[in-house]
Amino acid sequence: MKLPVDTDALRFAIPLAVLSALAYALGWAWAMWTLLGLLAFVLYFFRDPERHGPVDEELVLAPADGKVARIDTAYESPDHPDGCVCVSIFLSIFNVHVQRMPIAGTVSKRLYNKGKFMAAWNHKASLDNEQTLVTLDTRMGTVGIKQIAGLVARRIVCRAKVGQKYVKGDRMGLIRFGSRVDLILPPDIHIVSKVGDVVKGGQSVMARVPLEAVL
Repeated sequence: MKLPVDTDALRFAIPLAVLSALAYALGWAWAMWTLLGLLAFVLYFFRDPERHGPVDEELVLAPADGKVARIDTAYESPDHPDGCVCVSIFLSIFNVHVQRMPIAGTVSKRLYNKGKFMAAWNHKASLDNEQTLVTLDTRMGTVGIKQIAGLVARRIVCRAKVGQKYVKGDRMGLIRFGSRVDLILPPDIHIVSKVGDVVKGGQSVMARVPLEAVL
């Protein structure tokens, strides 16, 4: 049975639990309750609920929870010389921060760029901030998922490996404490989402592929 929180939470939860127990033993009530409050926040932030989205091959799902902040139909990417579409999802500190694969495919590339830590809602963050780009070879073509660190987020966890095959909805990693995720798609795809939509990773439909592209 899978834990309802991501395993990355343990590096914070275990020390906080130990310190809480120590504070209780020493009779430091104020410290104990403060530490227990921090422990509750960590477990809440790293929550990892089970998700079951539509399995139709022509549907592309959200890679992350959050709000659609921008849809760029003229996004430049070396993987798409003929142009592509980038859908940006902003995650607040209250969203689930586990990212999922939006479509089935094989990881062809994983790139890390150590950049700046601008606010994630700043559109320059997509180019300038610390980030990890995972590229998938799929039946509809090349799809990119970019995990972008923000002003508070200082740690990207990407578990995708080159050559690894994923099915739609599989977990791929997380970003700690506020962030942004970009979904980079081929230009001929039909975007279903709109700016302002609140989406759930592995569940909400972001785009629809022309049926002939998946046959």
